[in-house]
Amino acid sequence: MSLVADVVVRRGSLDLRVALRVEPGETVAVVGPNGAGKSTFLRCLAGLLPIDEGEIAVDGKVLDDPTLGVCVAPERRPMGVVFQDHLLFPHLTALDNVAFGLRGRGARRREARVAAAGWLERLGLGTCAASVPSALSGGQAQRVALARALATEPRVLLLDEPLAALDASTRVAVRAELRRHLASFDGMRVLVTHDPVDAYALADRVVVLEAGRVVQEGALSEVAATPRSRFVADLVGVNLVEGVVVDGVLITESGARVVIADAGDGPALAVIRPHSVVVSRRAEEGSARNRWATTVAGIDRRGDRARVVLEGELPLVAEITVESLEQLGLRPGDEVHAAVKATDIEVDR
Repeated sequence: MSLVADVVVRRGSLDLRVALRVEPGETVAVVGPNGAGKSTFLRCLAGLLPIDEGEIAVDGKVLDDPTLGVCVAPERRPMGVVFQDHLLFPHLTALDNVAFGLRGRGARRREARVAAAGWLERLGLGTCAASVPSALSGGQAQRVALARALATEPRVLLLDEPLAALDASTRVAVRAELRRHLASFDGMRVLVTHDPVDAYALADRVVVLEAGRVVQEGALSEVAATPRSRFVADLVGVNLVEGVVVDGVLITESGARVVIADAGDGPALAVIRPHSVVVSRRAEEGSARNRWATTVAGIDRRGDRARVVLEGELPLVAEITVESLEQLGLRPGDEVHAAVKATDIEVDR
């Protein structure tokens, strides 16, 4: 019982060839640069784009197979889709938007509305049932779209950049809610995203697409350990620090301390972007509240930028200009100091 997809599609300059298997209860993140074929692959799964070769099957039932002439219509597939821009009907209330999918699958109007109301309550949107999309916040609209997808009780949930249209503060809250709801969904989930934090927080496994081909897959930690392309190296170069927040300080399992801004106590994930890490030869005075003594473990030059791998109590990757690299005269083995402002650190739960 699983989603099995062997997809071959040719559209313009894109030659997409992807083989993927997703087990019940598993979330797979499909990541890759623009034009890699991520959204095209998702559209094929949803039945919005026919495949040229291969097969798509859910729980043993074939949904696509060109050689057999099988192509099940989108509304007849056991799938729910959440799009980046929500695609809510602007003239319908939140309740009727959620009920729409059920009505499309044959439910009576009253039955569909009762079920839709139940889903809005489950996602904390009971008071928004009568609101039209223009009256909703970005986070509320995304939750309505999620409720619409889940209301049909799909076996497969497809999420196409579900957090990309949200601002940074809203994204953190909605990501946490989405993670909680995915945990209660026992079907197969496929997430398309360009954000490594989404992949880390939501996915069990990552599949990397480049130029229509799978170039790497596995748990994000496995992919990060041995990146096979520059895109993957950049993707996993974000510093993700797990720990527990106590009085505004995130404490890692190893005992490293990270001062953060505006985060309550409890387990958390700190996101430190490489360009936010300042590297210096000595512990200088300044406004940064986080400072660590580190050792340069490696340097990777890329054009006018350089990634500096730092080892220490808190391992980090810093991104600096080549000019700064040369001014500092950095070499592997050098002892340096790393600094990060608390306000430059994102916190996810």
